[in-house]
Amino acid sequence: MAKKDKEEGIRMISRNRKASHEYELSDRLECGIVLLGTEVKTLRDGHCSLEGSYAKIDEDELWLIDCEIPEYGMGNRLNHKPKRVRKLLLHRRELAKFAGTATEKGYTLVPTSLYFKDGRAKVEIAVGRGKQMHDKRESLKKAEAKREMARAVRRRR
Repeated sequence: MAKKDKEEGIRMISRNRKASHEYELSDRLECGIVLLGTEVKTLRDGHCSLEGSYAKIDEDELWLIDCEIPEYGMGNRLNHKPKRVRKLLLHRRELAKFAGTATEKGYTLVPTSLYFKDGRAKVEIAVGRGKQMHDKRESLKKAEAKREMARAVRRRR
């Protein structure tokens, strides 16, 4: 899979692993992100955290909130703020499609991954609905059963 990603020009920076545990994810959309120079340098070094971040629609624009990109180590006084609000870039029709489902009660826009694609920073946003505690337990049981079946198949070979 890593070889396929390299062929497509995708370089993963960060994944939000908790998102699939905390939310039921449905529609996904890739969008660009507006960054400052020092933020790009930090991302190229592989430093970013998507935990606890979310996207918000405000006046026909999509914003990424609480995504932490640490200050660039070699930066000077012109360095960026680590948790600033960043604008996400996508077409109006894509935003309109997402806005319909995201504004319903119980739904939110969750960033699932941040990566470089052909040299440009991209964020994958998914529409998520929060899971209850019993849903989380059920998901864990299914994942454990799937792992156990895979182990049994490997042992038989």
